[in-house]
Amino acid sequence: MNGLKNVYQVGAQCSRRMKLDEEMVMKQVQANVCVTMEMVKDALDQLRGAVMIVYPMGLPPYDPVRMEFENKEDLSGTQAGLQIINESEAQMWWAAKELKRTQKLSDYVGKNEKTKIIVKLQQKGQGAPAREPVISNEEQKQMMLYYYKRQEELKKLEENDDDSCLDSTWADNTALKKHFHGVKDIKWRPR
Repeated sequence: MNGLKNVYQVGAQCSRRMKLDEEMVMKQVQANVCVTMEMVKDALDQLRGAVMIVYPMGLPPYDPVRMEFENKEDLSGTQAGLQIINESEAQMWWAAKELKRTQKLSDYVGKNEKTKIIVKLQQKGQGAPAREPVISNEEQKQMMLYYYKRQEELKKLEENDDDSCLDSTWADNTALKKHFHGVKDIKWRPR
């Protein structure tokens, strides 16, 4: 149990297997298949097999993957440990409303079976979770840049308020009338 890696090239085989699994998961999502505990256990067994292929001597006892397989992983003091919420301390929130465990989901959402909702988990006593921003930071930066450029263009147009072009012949709004009447180039002064 030294955790040495296998000398054979099995990385490509494992990556192909992971791609096949991702495709299978996408097909299940499209077919609206619910995830069961058996499916989760099957996926963990497949991961154990892949790790056994890559590390035939086994992983060292301190390795997080091995600790997860043996369900002995200690997450205290880590960021991942802060994300774990016990079932007894969890609250479900949707549309700024707490979903009570005693009521049915149809009491909140209605009886339409095709309704999709996103529920957030929060620890008891923390109140409603923060709302997600309507636009992402990147979209907000692009919008601010666009409006800044637009404002600069408007400033330039405001500064360039030169009306000298209106004295030219092409800007005369009576030019068409003068052309049809034949009074286009009449001079009133003698030559």
